[in-house]
Amino acid sequence: MAVAAEQTVLWSHDVLGLHAVADSAGAVRLGASGQDWDRLAPLVEVTVTGHGRTWSGERFIDTTVGGRLAHQGHRTVVDGDLRTTTIRLADPVTGLAAEIALRTSPGAGFLRSQVRLVNEGSAPLRLESVSSLALGGLVDTGGSPAGGPTLHWADNDWLAECRWRQAAFRDQVVSLNRSAHGHEGRGAFERSSQGSWSTGRHLPLAALTDPAGRAWLWQIESSAGWRYETGEREGAAYVALFGPDDAHHQWHETLTPGQEFTTVPAVLVGATGGLDAAFGELTSYRRRTRRPHPDHTALPVIYNDYMNTLMGDPTTDRLMPLIAAAASAGAEVFVVDAGWYDDDAQGWWDAVGAWEASSSRFPGGIQEVLDAIARHGMTPGLWLEPEVVGVRSPLARTLPPEAFFRRGGVRVTEHGRHHLDLRHPAARAHLDQVVDRIVGDWGVGYLKLDYNVNIGAGTENGTESAGAGLLGHHRAHLDWLGSLLDRYPGLVLENCASGGLRMDHAQLAVTQVQSTSDQQDPARYPPIAAAAATAVTPEQAAVWAYPQPHFTPDEIAFTLTGALQGRVHLSGFLDRMSPEQSALVRSAVSAYKTLRPEIPAGLPFWPLGLPAWEDTWLASGLRGPATAATWLTVWRRAPAPGAARTPDDSTRTLPIPHLRGTHVRPRVLYPTASDATATWNPADSRLTVSLPRPGTAVLLNLTGDH
Repeated sequence: MAVAAEQTVLWSHDVLGLHAVADSAGAVRLGASGQDWDRLAPLVEVTVTGHGRTWSGERFIDTTVGGRLAHQGHRTVVDGDLRTTTIRLADPVTGLAAEIALRTSPGAGFLRSQVRLVNEGSAPLRLESVSSLALGGLVDTGGSPAGGPTLHWADNDWLAECRWRQAAFRDQVVSLNRSAHGHEGRGAFERSSQGSWSTGRHLPLAALTDPAGRAWLWQIESSAGWRYETGEREGAAYVALFGPDDAHHQWHETLTPGQEFTTVPAVLVGATGGLDAAFGELTSYRRRTRRPHPDHTALPVIYNDYMNTLMGDPTTDRLMPLIAAAASAGAEVFVVDAGWYDDDAQGWWDAVGAWEASSSRFPGGIQEVLDAIARHGMTPGLWLEPEVVGVRSPLARTLPPEAFFRRGGVRVTEHGRHHLDLRHPAARAHLDQVVDRIVGDWGVGYLKLDYNVNIGAGTENGTESAGAGLLGHHRAHLDWLGSLLDRYPGLVLENCASGGLRMDHAQLAVTQVQSTSDQQDPARYPPIAAAAATAVTPEQAAVWAYPQPHFTPDEIAFTLTGALQGRVHLSGFLDRMSPEQSALVRSAVSAYKTLRPEIPAGLPFWPLGLPAWEDTWLASGLRGPATAATWLTVWRRAPAPGAARTPDDSTRTLPIPHLRGTHVRPRVLYPTASDATATWNPADSRLTVSLPRPGTAVLLNLTGDH
């Protein structure tokens, strides 16, 4: 359907098929090109106290101010390969002005959006929610589940990250008979964060797919509160993406005349090849928008002493043999995890904060250990949890009260810790001194930055809301991380929050490595490892590989194989292994070093679909810019207790459509002694893989030519 004569196109995106149009009164809406005006969404939705919404319900669209915002002008700026169009709107009643920056690159399938609000009126305005991106007319919703779109979203939890689910759109957003009322529904499908673990419940991304294979995938970039909703608007799906809001995050922001507020960024990608193609676009976008760092291509093998090994109880005597064994296995970074500072008879959990090395654990000083790591050709690394101070730490008394999170005038305490507010100069100066000592004086080149408490809604500094305080801290935290890399350009920062509980792109655009989980059961890790590339680029996704001396060869290969398409977080008592076991570990590291030059440009795909938590067969792959470069990890797990058993479950056939027309020669890269087999059928582009035993996995290289 063409744009009506009284409407003007202000902006368009040919690849995504989107446009922003203004009507004769100046109202601006955004959505799929060719759709009716009523299906499109107001360009900015903003809830202002005293103005609210025009149609009350659970939705955060149909806001009164959003409906009044009128076009004031627009401009486009080109910076390298990025093209940003900024559309300016204003509300004639309140004087609120909005500038929405729509950023993309010619030929790319992404749209990044951010909104800046300015109070140009004469009275204060209290904001309760602001959309970062809202658009409509994406997919016809259809009258039945079979003919309509499918929703895809990811639940997230400690030890159970990246659990993707799907349902028919109509199972979540029911079809209503509007003939009597003439109104849209009041509800929508929504997901949101809670507290300071941005991914403690769900990932801040989701997707819609239609039966024709079109996929829309979105991501919100915030560690300080986010919410998305999708629902029906005039027979088509709309999507609205938000940072923190009052209802879910205790966020509100009062703008006095002249004051401004900028939302967190959000991005939408679209593709015609289903979810795999959409995640490929999102992966490329993430690479484009993060801070450049040499680690993104070097991808050194990381040994960490924690998981299933020292578990926060390191000493010089325990570390020295592990250092030698890790170096022998091919590790290039050695991280001393939690406990290196523990000299407290009552335990370290609620006494942390000073980050001084323990003299009892390291009688010769921690430098002796760090020097040993360097002598073995590895970069020394240390664990740090910078944002917290234990309630028994002297710093809890010496730092000013304003340097900590407070609510209702009371310092916040959670699980024996207080939380620093990095907007305060004393908090930041303290952490700068810690890092300058550890990195500048001790020569540490890798910091694992953990975050093990959910501090709740945030902090109230004066009259600000708790959610606004959390957002302020979040932005100060990102700035602090960037300042560390400015001072120490070679330093590698790992983002960890009890595994993957703060696994958002705001963090990952600054840090280099992401811990994907704290999962200690090798049989439970495969669905997390297989789906990790949905949340983070493969070259940043650290997966634990913790082989143990009591493991069988199958078990050693199984835990190692799952890490080989991302970042290897090697662990385990390698020093106690037999020569045969050590050779199996070295072989995995060697296979990884063969693969890793392909990882920084590789795009993820899932031949069996995104994994479910109890799936017995899982598969995830990487394909290079040239389709001939394809790598595939396949797992076969034992069935879950009580699951139906089939007579023979040793074979699976995997469709790999991007290799259609290619003569492929499957090759087992790891484990080299595997009895797995793989055969390729070029006629229907399907790979048949046989894993004779449950509890086994294999890394395949699919090479070929057209």
